[in-house]
Amino acid sequence: MRMFYRILAYILAAEVVVQAGAMALAIAGLGTWVDDGGVFDSAVMQSDELAFPEVVGIIVHGINGSIVVPVIALVFLVFSFFARVPGGVKWAAAVFGLVLVQVTLGFIGHGIPFAGGLHGMNALALFAAALHAARRARVTTSADTAAPASVAAPV
Repeated sequence: MRMFYRILAYILAAEVVVQAGAMALAIAGLGTWVDDGGVFDSAVMQSDELAFPEVVGIIVHGINGSIVVPVIALVFLVFSFFARVPGGVKWAAAVFGLVLVQVTLGFIGHGIPFAGGLHGMNALALFAAALHAARRARVTTSADTAAPASVAAPV
């Protein structure tokens, strides 16, 4: 269970990287498309056609962030109760809470741009918390669990 906890924590950290990469791809593609004469307006947003190929980054970001990451975070929280990681439940709850804040800020950011900035900052906190949780679940070795050597009493 401890190894699964650790793997899930690393997956969540990796998901933050995927999310950042997806948005960077989309924004870079958008910039190139606009430089080539494209116009980004509400008609493009509402269209079923992809205006430029990199717009897939926005789609990946949306699906991954609103479905995949929250599900993984919930599974991570549930498994934290069985993993016997010191402080594991606390860190899994923190990660889950940060995911909930992240999703909320993502949706609010569509109407309040400032929330979009907080969305990016919260992603960094989520990444750090997931990595910290993973590191806390270090696999113990037989040397870690062995009884300490007895110390001879002074004569």
